[in-house]
Amino acid sequence: MKNIHCLVFGHDFKVTRNVTYHVKEYACKTCNKQLTTNSSGNLIELTPKLKEINDVLERIHHKRLSKTNLQRFNCELLVFSH
Repeated sequence: MKNIHCLVFGHDFKVTRNVTYHVKEYACKTCNKQLTTNSSGNLIELTPKLKEINDVLERIHHKRLSKTNLQRFNCELLVFSH
C-alpha cells in the first residue's frame, strides 16, 4: 500500500544523514527507499557498499574538520612572555 502512494504521488524524501557538506543520505517518508548522492551529485540507490563508503567518507570528513578546528584554536591562543 505504501508503494502505491509513491507510484501515484512520487516519493517524499527527507535527509536522514549528512555525510559531508555535499554528500547526504535520503529516505522516503512512506516507503523507506534510501538514496545517496554520487560523485556527480546525482541521486542513486543506497547499496550496502555505498553505505560503507559513506561511513568512511564521514569519518575522514569529521577527522579533517576536527584537525582544522584544532589548528584554528591554536592560532587564536594568546602567548604571554616575561
